[in-house]
Amino acid sequence: MHPRFAKPFDTLSAPLKAAVQPILDSADFNARFTPEQVATLKAATGLDDRALRLALLPLAAACSVAPISKFYVGAIACGLSGTWYFGANMEFAGQGLFHSVHAEQSAISNAWLGGETGISEITVNYTPCGHCRQFMNELSTAKILKVSLPDDLSALQSFLPHSFGPADLDITDALMSPQDHAELELQSEDPLWQAALAAARQSYAPYSQGYAAVALLFADGRIFSGRYAENAAFNPSLPPMQMACAHAVLNGEDLATIRRAVLLENKNGQISQRDSAQSTLKALGSVELEYQAV
Repeated sequence: MHPRFAKPFDTLSAPLKAAVQPILDSADFNARFTPEQVATLKAATGLDDRALRLALLPLAAACSVAPISKFYVGAIACGLSGTWYFGANMEFAGQGLFHSVHAEQSAISNAWLGGETGISEITVNYTPCGHCRQFMNELSTAKILKVSLPDDLSALQSFLPHSFGPADLDITDALMSPQDHAELELQSEDPLWQAALAAARQSYAPYSQGYAAVALLFADGRIFSGRYAENAAFNPSLPPMQMACAHAVLNGEDLATIRRAVLLENKNGQISQRDSAQSTLKALGSVELEYQAV
């Protein structure tokens, strides 16, 4: 079990402890619970879906990296496949607050990178801020998405009346809907660049066409990537570097052990992620960014 889970684990009920420990102890635990694992936890605890997600929230919040706010937020997104995905807020010391990743964004990204095409419900230990409400409004399942809080269960639309979304900019696509930007091509056989290419082809940027992705190589040899996730309100867009960092941390990586970082983006896009990605790496005291526009 990753050390960050030790303290919240001790607060769980005895039945939940016994059922969840083998999952957390697994070397390949990736901040997700399969439908089969969810069924096992429900049978062991007698909890329904919502109650179980609320009980697991302290474990999700333990993944938070919040050196500035000291405010630890956890989220669990329920994918349409039935898999549950952890998320947690992330801040970068010394950098502008706009670099931050919110817990809801983290959980949604985890689900998207896990192959989900939508989420049905998201459970959070604190009420979503306006930034997150707008981010969720971009989702393919925004009209049916439910938000579960410790004391409330409501539709996203009740949190964001008179909302502004893709349709207001004549966009019929949505975040988490399948993307395939096959026009992006790369000659390199380098596995890190290939990971970035695969992620960039699945990125979502209908407003700027700035399809982009980051891939990070860690000291243990693992590679984690992040895709650009754009938003109709622009500011809640999630850069690929932040998504890659959040995904790596959820999987137990230490960002201080990044050994290479690459950014691949569409040369015909209206924006670039280059300066922002390099700034984030600088905050980590990490490597120089390798870059290609294709």
